[in-house]
Amino acid sequence: MPGGRTAHSRFKIPLNLEEGKSCSFTKQSGTAKLLRMASLILWDEATMTKRQAIEALDRSMRDIMECPNRPFGGKTVVFGGDFRQVLPVVRKGSRGQIIDASLRSSNLWKGMRQLRLVKNMRAQSDKLFADYLLRVGNGTEETDDDGNIRLPEDICVSSTGNDTADIKKLIDHVFPALEHNMENPNYMTSRAILSTRNDNVDGINMHMIERFQGEERIYYSFDSAEDDPHGYYPQEFLNDLTPNGLPPHALKLKINCPIILLRPS
Repeated sequence: MPGGRTAHSRFKIPLNLEEGKSCSFTKQSGTAKLLRMASLILWDEATMTKRQAIEALDRSMRDIMECPNRPFGGKTVVFGGDFRQVLPVVRKGSRGQIIDASLRSSNLWKGMRQLRLVKNMRAQSDKLFADYLLRVGNGTEETDDDGNIRLPEDICVSSTGNDTADIKKLIDHVFPALEHNMENPNYMTSRAILSTRNDNVDGINMHMIERFQGEERIYYSFDSAEDDPHGYYPQEFLNDLTPNGLPPHALKLKINCPIILLRPS
């Protein structure tokens, strides 16, 4: 949404989520003033959020609104999400621990009104695929003995057994005629390749950059560790790290060659 913010950024939710925690803003802060003025709070993908984060906002809202007996201090809060998708991430957690961390396990759930959306707005032109997604989400799609689901052949790209060749084949499938459309912004922004691991994303990006035209430039990061007088974290070790949201140590980019037009005198 235009002007939207992440929940942790907007509500100052602590990174260390424990039972009984509250948000980090105070009654006199600008965040508290903004929340008092708000008539509606929208929290998307709340099903992926740990209930402790939502409960922390509830405690803080009750405090700044001085309404200790009303959920969220009497403010109207709309949570969006689908429990059939990704649930909260609990490191090395069991199934019971993951369910316990979800919003439905919170004491706030019983006071919420559920509104269900039943029409897939993104797959209206392909009813078979929309029905397939619902079967997968509802757990009614046929599985094998290991619980695996067979994907329809028409949405799969066949494997050649070679990782490099398979990546190139996937790029050709998602970005057909890339050489002739790489300067078309609508073409580039209307398709994407998703992956579950960041290292796979970096590898696919490298293959994509190799296909782009123009001069290649490499930008290196300058990494150093604070409060490390004994040199426990050498620069070579820091260069190998790829934290979320940060580019790799060696960032490769393609710079398009400029076109110079000469006018006759």
